Amino acid sequence: MNHPPPWPVIAVTAGEPAGVGPELCLRLLDLPRNRWPGARIVVLADRSLLAQIAAELRLPVVFRDWDPALPPEAGTLDILHRPLVTKARPGLLDRANAPYVLDLLDRALAGCRRGEFAALVTAPVHKGTINDAGIAFSGHTEYLAERTETRRVVMMLAGGGLRVALLTTHLPLREVPGAVTGSALAETLRILHREMGQKYGIVSPRILVAGLNPHAGESGYLGREEIDVIAPVLERLRAEEGMVLLGPLPADTMFSPSVLARGDCVLAMYHDQGLTALKYASFGHGVNVTLGLPIIRTSVDHGTALDLAGTGKADPGSLFAAVGQAIEMAERAGGAA
Repeated sequence: MNHPPPWPVIAVTAGEPAGVGPELCLRLLDLPRNRWPGARIVVLADRSLLAQIAAELRLPVVFRDWDPALPPEAGTLDILHRPLVTKARPGLLDRANAPYVLDLLDRALAGCRRGEFAALVTAPVHKGTINDAGIAFSGHTEYLAERTETRRVVMMLAGGGLRVALLTTHLPLREVPGAVTGSALAETLRILHREMGQKYGIVSPRILVAGLNPHAGESGYLGREEIDVIAPVLERLRAEEGMVLLGPLPADTMFSPSVLARGDCVLAMYHDQGLTALKYASFGHGVNVTLGLPIIRTSVDHGTALDLAGTGKADPGSLFAAVGQAIEMAERAGGAA
């Protein structure tokens, strides 16, 4: 029987091959290792693609095939090779490589589920290109939930001193009110409450809950979702499960320092309601965390940045932060999965 190594192994998928993901993965050799001296990082990507980018950017990288028995080695990047479908060029999307992008995720997920990897970190993918290839895809969060048969997951971004979770994720704005249901809200809050303890060590988190409408509905004059849906769920969970829930709060003032000081995390009702403030505070150094999965998964807070691909100017700060949080979560969960 193979036993996992005594240090957490973090799988990093390189994402869209025409974007900045492959270059950012090469920069992982610059990750400050003094905070996590025992952690091991393996990049899932096409080896020739990484070698090509390293040569063009004159990065002195030594590649080594992934071997779980080998310890980390300075200046060496461990690679789990997965072949491209067709040659990739920086900044030029090609839908032919959509299956490659998903293969990276599938292989990393399989490794996490069988204990080969302690956590998954994802570089950005391009949703449009995957859909152009005829594959329905709305994002990493939804894809990993489907692959793990997880009924509900919660998308949360952390950075700039904020932790912002979302009730709904990649939905057109017109569909959001119908998705704000009592059952969805209660399930999301239970996941957020539990995962704040498991992943961040905050056993009884104080959760700030946004309203849906301007001014949290203005006592029903600007919408009744707060009265009919949100407030009853909060009252029930406070009374029956002892959760510390503040809200529903007006979203336009929820991110003021005095309000944020009262909570450990925020639950927003929809994507831009919460992430506009979060990305203003931390863009380029934030971390996307998927809560509720049977694995640990973090990601960067930005997209494929096609205009920067191949230039050597992409900022690795968000990937460094995502890897760091994955390592800390894995160690909190007991090291290697």
